[in-house]
Amino acid sequence: MESRPNAPFGQVLTAVITPFGDDGSIDYGTFWRLTRFLAEHGSDGIVVGGTTGESPTLSKVEKVALFKAAVDSVGDRMTVLAGTGTYDTRESIELTERAAGSGVHGVMAVTPYYSKPPQEGIFRHFSAIADASDLPVLLYNIPGRTCRLIEIETLLRLAEHPRIVAVKDAVDDLDFTRREIEALPDGFAVYSGSDGHTREIVRAGGVGVVSVAAHLAGDTIKAMVEAAVAGDDEEADRLDALLAPLNEALFVEPNPMPLKAGLDMAWDPVGNPRLPLVPASDATRETLRLALEALGRA
Repeated sequence: MESRPNAPFGQVLTAVITPFGDDGSIDYGTFWRLTRFLAEHGSDGIVVGGTTGESPTLSKVEKVALFKAAVDSVGDRMTVLAGTGTYDTRESIELTERAAGSGVHGVMAVTPYYSKPPQEGIFRHFSAIADASDLPVLLYNIPGRTCRLIEIETLLRLAEHPRIVAVKDAVDDLDFTRREIEALPDGFAVYSGSDGHTREIVRAGGVGVVSVAAHLAGDTIKAMVEAAVAGDDEEADRLDALLAPLNEALFVEPNPMPLKAGLDMAWDPVGNPRLPLVPASDATRETLRLALEALGRA
């Protein structure tokens, strides 16, 4: 692409957690308050039912209920994207259709995991999801979790679909991302899917981030993205350095274990993760405390 495209869903999207009560059920009241908090602190939108929302442990009924709760809570204040991608194309289509009925503004679809499909299977899977509704689609490229990379050639084919408008890049390979951005057509947006790489991805032509850390530092992340977009490298570098300890602390154990601990410390209790995830260790909590202290959030 020759110029930075518009950010179709906003610059800062938060991959929102799913709060649970003591009995393991979804705490919709806390979810409602959290989404409103995010709307007031730097987030232009949220992604519901993604990795950070513990999607593998959510039933279809719970996912659709969360989509509806998010729209009711903040749908007139920020974009709401529904995580509808699974390793089953038929289930992904059904979830996309139901998400469209819930009033969300778009869907995020992750690369099919576990079955290790070839690139043609990945192309047909995403195309079928995009054909299932009139909603714009954000692809999610995260080979570290799915064991499959959406290759640049496949992204170029998918970018021809009128409803596939962006990709969340969590490849963690900046050389790949730079080549991807250079190859993609004008108007197709690339979002950082890794908080630690956001500054460099935006500098390369990306439009923003789908963030985990924005739960705890949304205003700072928004300011950093705006500085990077504006070409204010000095300010972007300063804010990125300030965020670095938090970005690192949030991934010393599997996401969202550290994040839920951080929210307990700096916001309100959000409950433990569902098994097979477990609460963050004491060592992780101490690392988080120090990172939050550096940001003035402890």
